[in-house]
Order: sequence, then C-alpha cells, then structure tokens
Amino acid sequence: MSISTDESARSIQTTVPSAPTVEKKSFQQSPHLLPAEPLVVIEPTTSRLTVNFKELWAYRELFYFLVWRDIKVRYKQTLLGVAWVVAQPLFTTVIFTLFFGILARVPSEGVPYPVFAFAGLLPWTFFSTAVTQSGNSLISNSNLITKVYFPRIIIPAAAIGGGLLDFAISFVVLVGLMLYYQVAPTWGLLLLPFLVLLVTLFAFAMGTWLSALNVKYRDVRHLLPFLLQMWMFASPVIYPPTFVPERWRWLIILNPLTGIINGFRAAIFPQKQFNWPGLGVSCAITLFFLVYALYTFRRMEKNFADIV
Repeated sequence: MSISTDESARSIQTTVPSAPTVEKKSFQQSPHLLPAEPLVVIEPTTSRLTVNFKELWAYRELFYFLVWRDIKVRYKQTLLGVAWVVAQPLFTTVIFTLFFGILARVPSEGVPYPVFAFAGLLPWTFFSTAVTQSGNSLISNSNLITKVYFPRIIIPAAAIGGGLLDFAISFVVLVGLMLYYQVAPTWGLLLLPFLVLLVTLFAFAMGTWLSALNVKYRDVRHLLPFLLQMWMFASPVIYPPTFVPERWRWLIILNPLTGIINGFRAAIFPQKQFNWPGLGVSCAITLFFLVYALYTFRRMEKNFADIV
C-alpha cells in the first residue's frame, strides 16, 4: 500500500520538534545583575609620605618569602656557606690589625685593637651589605614588579632583613673575641637593640632611596661600591673619633655612622663613654633621611613597572 506525498510530509512535520524560542532581555530589564556597590575602589592618597601599614601587613607573607629567598640564594652552592658571614669581617680585622694596629699604631682607646676593629666592622659590614643588596633590589626583581601588584617598598625592606641574620652570627664571633681578650661587658649592652634598630633604619632609608634612583639612573649601580668604600674611611671603623683633629671633628660627627659606631663600642667596652650629642645627631639625620627616602620612593614608584 503506497503512501501519498502529502501524508509523508505531514508525518515528518509531526516528528521533528520545533526550535526553542529565545527571549532577548536587556540589562535594563535585569537590574539585579549589577552589583549594588563597586567591588574595587581606587582613591588617590592625600600625601606621598603616607605608608599604608594595613596593606603592608596583608603582604607580610611575601616579605617573609623574599627574606628567606635572599638568604637561600646568597649561600646556595657555596663550600663554606654561612661561614662567609664570619670570614669577611674576621679576615678584614686581621688585615686592619696588621697595618693600622701594629704598623701605623692607630689608638684604640685602651681596648685590644682586634676587638676594637671588629666592633666597628660589625655595624659597618651590616650597613654596607644591606645598602648594596637593597639598592639593587628593584632591578634584580624586575620580572616580579612588571607582572603582579604588591607594595614595592617590600622589596628593599626584604633585602635588609636578610642582613640581620648575618649580623647576629657575626655578633657571636665578637663575643668570642671579648672572651679571648678578657674584655668584660657593661650595662650599656641594654642599649644595643636601640643601636641595631637605628643602623637598620638608616640602612633602610639609604637603600630605599638608592633603589628608586637605580631604576631611573643605572649609574647608581656602578657608583655604589665606590661610595661605600669612601664612606668606610670617612667613618670611625678603624680609628676612634678622637683620632681626627679637633678642628675637623665636627665634620665627622655629621656622618650618622659616627654616632652609631661609637655607640656600639660604648655599649660593649667599659673604657668607652656614650657621646650623647653625637648619638642625637645620628638619630636626627636618620629620621630626616628616612622621611626623605620614603617621599622619593613614593614619588617615583608609579613609573617603576614602565622603566625597570
């Protein structure tokens, strides 16, 4: 029995489902899809000196990671490892003792010259290493700066945090030298944490300022070693401040490291007395330069990702 053409077409139409209809709705008809409040609010700061401590606290784990990374990278694949922290100031003390303590007979204010020199090299080595690492930190982490946002001030701060571990290890060596030369400590050791904080703030200010300049002016990287070398001889590292003629002594007091290094020795040796005016000058210059360094860093921070 044959089926007609019209009946076949009607049967096909009944078996094929019709396409669903899509109702077009505009966003004006669905206001509930839009958030009631903006998700991110971007506001300008009222001052370039403002430090967002809440934001820094939120990124504290990044700070810990960068400090630990710098420590691991510094001594990775080295034969002596952490012993290099002790070897550098110890060998330098031996050379200074030979040339300045024995041959040149530089006075050490009644303290054995090896202990006198090592006590000056301890804060100086921390300062010079921290400034060097911090001054080059933004250039060394350029790939991190250009890819993700975080407070840029964390990078130079983390570079200084790693130097505090070296300082603590070297201080143990100083204690050993004091025991060997029978130098008794004094109650001035109670001021040692304040002096460590002061030299850390000054190193942070100097490193932060140089790191910002180093992004724009790459000459800073070549100038920094020469600057630190000259700065060491301009600081009372291998000689006491009284070794300088009195008419030029006011000039060396303007160096913040003079009051800091002299304070370190006064806190350790009973023969030394604190020079409170010189320490006050160091505190004032450190605080002033810290504010200036933060201002310069904040002013240049917005262009780091473009020119680094």
